[in-house]
Amino acid sequence: MQYLLDTVSIIRHFTDTGNIGKKAREILNQFDNHFIISIISLMEIMYLSEKHRINIDLTETLTRIELSTLYSIVDLTPEILKVAERTTFFELHDRLILSTAKWLEIPIISSDKKFDKVKGVKVIWK
Repeated sequence: MQYLLDTVSIIRHFTDTGNIGKKAREILNQFDNHFIISIISLMEIMYLSEKHRINIDLTETLTRIELSTLYSIVDLTPEILKVAERTTFFELHDRLILSTAKWLEIPIISSDKKFDKVKGVKVIWK
């Protein structure tokens, strides 16, 4: 099955830091799943790394993705932007990530409780 990883999930998964929900961890540890990563999350990782707020940088993240068949990157497309136009969420980056999950029609692995309020998105964490 395919899942979209939000930015925090990517960081925690790739650095083995912070808590990951039980259900999310089970899914992440199953090697028959495929994980999609939004280009928006990669932008956030680059920014957070430059601000020294996380323990992984963009190059390390891209290397982890490239060395595994478990991960794919999805670009921001006009189709995703059209979904975002109809998606209500207060923060732009999260809105684009949520819209990516909606457009792909796949669940998102995220600890963000606010994501649960977005119609048309299944959030997995606990």
